[in-house]
Amino acid sequence: MTVDPEAPRGGRWEHAGHTYSFCNPKCRERFRADPERYLSSAEAVPAPAAPGAVYVCPMDPEVRQSHPGACPKCGMALEPEAPPVPRTHVEYVCPMHPEVVKDGPGSCPVCGMALEPRTVLPEEAPDPELQSMRLRFRVGLAFTVPLLVLAMSDMLPGQPVQHAVSASVLAWAQLVLATPVVLWAGWPFFQRGWASVRNRHLNMFTLIALGTGAAYLFSVFATLLPQALPQGLRTGHGGTAPLYFEAAAVIVTLVALGQVLELRARHATSGALRALLSLAPAVARRIDAEGHEEDVPLTQVQPGDTLRVRPGEKVPVDGVVLQGASAVDESMVTGESLPLEKGPDAQVTGGTVNGTGSLVMRAQRVGQDTLLSRIVQRVSEAQRTRAPIQRLADKVAAVFVPGVIAVAVVTAGVWALWGPEPRLAHAVVNAVAVLIIACPCALGLATPMSVMVGTGRGAQAGVLIRDAAALERLEAVDTLVVDKTGTLTEGKPRLVTVLPARGFDETRLLHLAASLERGSEHPLASAIVAGAKARGAPVSPVEDFRSLTGKGVTGRVEGAEVALGNAALMETLPVEVGPLAGRAEALRAEGQTVVLVAVDGQVAGALGVEDPVKDSTPEALALLRAEGLRVVMLTGDSQTTADAVARRLGITEVIAGVQPEAKGDAVHRLQREGRVVAMAGDGVNDAPALAQADVGIAMGTGTDIAMESAAVTLVKGDLRAIARARRLSQGTLRNIRQNLFFAFIYNAVGVPLAAGVLYPVFGLLLSPIFASAAMSLSSVSVIGNALRLRKLKL
Repeated sequence: MTVDPEAPRGGRWEHAGHTYSFCNPKCRERFRADPERYLSSAEAVPAPAAPGAVYVCPMDPEVRQSHPGACPKCGMALEPEAPPVPRTHVEYVCPMHPEVVKDGPGSCPVCGMALEPRTVLPEEAPDPELQSMRLRFRVGLAFTVPLLVLAMSDMLPGQPVQHAVSASVLAWAQLVLATPVVLWAGWPFFQRGWASVRNRHLNMFTLIALGTGAAYLFSVFATLLPQALPQGLRTGHGGTAPLYFEAAAVIVTLVALGQVLELRARHATSGALRALLSLAPAVARRIDAEGHEEDVPLTQVQPGDTLRVRPGEKVPVDGVVLQGASAVDESMVTGESLPLEKGPDAQVTGGTVNGTGSLVMRAQRVGQDTLLSRIVQRVSEAQRTRAPIQRLADKVAAVFVPGVIAVAVVTAGVWALWGPEPRLAHAVVNAVAVLIIACPCALGLATPMSVMVGTGRGAQAGVLIRDAAALERLEAVDTLVVDKTGTLTEGKPRLVTVLPARGFDETRLLHLAASLERGSEHPLASAIVAGAKARGAPVSPVEDFRSLTGKGVTGRVEGAEVALGNAALMETLPVEVGPLAGRAEALRAEGQTVVLVAVDGQVAGALGVEDPVKDSTPEALALLRAEGLRVVMLTGDSQTTADAVARRLGITEVIAGVQPEAKGDAVHRLQREGRVVAMAGDGVNDAPALAQADVGIAMGTGTDIAMESAAVTLVKGDLRAIARARRLSQGTLRNIRQNLFFAFIYNAVGVPLAAGVLYPVFGLLLSPIFASAAMSLSSVSVIGNALRLRKLKL
């Protein structure tokens, strides 16, 4: 497997000072669990199989066997299955720089923002960062309020404070009140500011530390050594220099308040995932071999357990119904509002709500393997990815902080040389205002917050987005390529026509066909076997079974050489179809897929298999056309059958008879025409096209390999969800552009105001206190705008 270092599909991971890229998220997780094992230069010698040992594929845990070897799907070496290791800690990740991952809470070395838990828990765990920042804000507020009163006491009528105490005592009182605010409440900001300089990643905390530090140190110097300042600067009460303790303290307090509001808002972005996780019940009712029932914790349920789901209860895990019938509400997972009828052999999903009937089910997927857990895991990973549109913000941020520092230095110089008296005081105040108001926090939050909320909203609607890049590309899609079987149709074909040739009867034809197809995994094979059994035809063992991709299957049944497949297979053998060809073509014109059967080199008959069109497909296609999408059907079925289905659905463009390996080429031809192509499919044969398309869309009812190849997964195999995905993409990108606009405009207007451009005309200056308030509010407003996506109508 190959890895694109610029955009690794499996993400990145830092270890021992190096960044490693991965081809698949599962590979990354295996590496993370034991890095030294994969970095060791010594080759591991496979151990002999232990009695009772089970070997699994590290990329596909469903591949299991009792001896070591290679995975038949991906070729990786199988590994002994190990018992699950309980998590002893929660990893923390930066919302703006997902490559930064640590074992505990702290701040990001790149941007200085507080890290947040990587794993979404059903119940919101206490956040030490939020608790700490809330305490610092409260302490800061307690000292800042009296400090502000003292600093503004000269505005009181008669100046009673100035008459009661000397200027020196007043200055020392302000120093005592400001010091715990700046040096304790604001200590995390200075730590992050220094870390930004040390790591050479200047950020918002660089500016905050410079601004508050300059105001505080100037005031301390003026208090301790007032005589060292120029006489022209000492114009205050009792011949003292102006002090800015209150500015430094208020800035720290307001920034702490902004951090508290930001942390609380960021926790709200994972609310959709937390709501999904909380759908799983805490207990399940298990039925033992003797028929006794007991409630057990959900963590004790194992695959193969028999469970009872009583009326009104939630389905505990993914599984199949054994007995009973009921309507199950799956809206919380699929986004569909109508309950679905479930009976024996029907699949049920953990977290969905049973209706008025009682169901007995067999557990198939439990724990982290359930659909609910996989949804949360996939969306959590998507929330940490970066959208291409964020490159603009990244480029601006790379030069923004150094540029702001330069502007602040120029501002200080201009005011010190040409400003009114006291010049030095004005220089300090305006430089501090520039540093504080220009904090790029809002710019950095604009994209990640929208992506986090948008992907969570999509999960609620049954649309899983793999990464932010897919979310952005989906908005630009103008052509949708759809597979026929399992996408437009139900993917559950049934045998409807049996045409035996001369010398064969229906039972003999079905006996040979079903015996041969029993060894195939193709959906048509299942339909033929089920149809033969329903008609009473026996099934015999097969010898020398061979599957010919894109053509059919061959084998020997009771000594007879049997071949079953399409016309291309008959030409290869060769077998003369004769008059049966015309009757087969008539069946294809009705929308049936025709399978030809040959026995000992002679045509034995034809079987017509029909795959019903999904009830939701016509409405879905109408919605997609209303979105302005060009819809193209791409199928391996015959041209006649495909045209019949297309006519029924109003599809005008059909590419039929395409081999699996050629489906990707068909998508590429459309891309060469300048089209932005999305491909929707559900099978292994669709994987090349899904990977080739600008946006691959997999049906959640399809195969795992299709979902791994796709950028978007529709939890319920319903094309109407593509329209929802488009609206989600459009709404999220619109929200991101709004956030970026607000952030750019805020800084474009705020920095000149803080520098004092209005002073020569209007005599107006922007106080550092108001600059700090505006900076904090800008970040909170960006997050608030992103949170609006939770209410986006899809």
